[in-house]
Amino acid sequence: MQELRELYQETILEHSRKPRNYGELPSANHKAEGFNPLCGDHYTVFLNVKDGAITEITFHGAGCAISKASASMMTQSLKGKSAQEAEALFGQFHDLVTGNGGQPEKLGKLAVFAGVSEFPLRVKCATLAWHAMRAALHGDQDAVSTE
Repeated sequence: MQELRELYQETILEHSRKPRNYGELPSANHKAEGFNPLCGDHYTVFLNVKDGAITEITFHGAGCAISKASASMMTQSLKGKSAQEAEALFGQFHDLVTGNGGQPEKLGKLAVFAGVSEFPLRVKCATLAWHAMRAALHGDQDAVSTE
């Protein structure tokens, strides 16, 4: 368990310091904003969806290390996936971080977020960009809130 905690901390810090796919995507054909009023995390997720698949995905904004790392790893995990696969991965990730029976072995590197379930307030940080991604996929225009 200690090794998993160390990996968790190392991975979170790495993605927070050097987020992948960070920036606006001017050519995006889907986008949604997410906001966590409790801590101030605020991200916009940009998607290019073509023939039902996410061909490009980026995010932009600011937040804590957990929210930024989660957004960064989400973009890596979803690029090239179909909308259905993205929805399924959202469900698996959400189950993992909320402690509702997630299966870390199916999540690859995202499994490092398993420890978030021990800190209920941090669940909102970890899932913010994911909720914004779902809103973008569904074409929701209103900002997504974790409240």
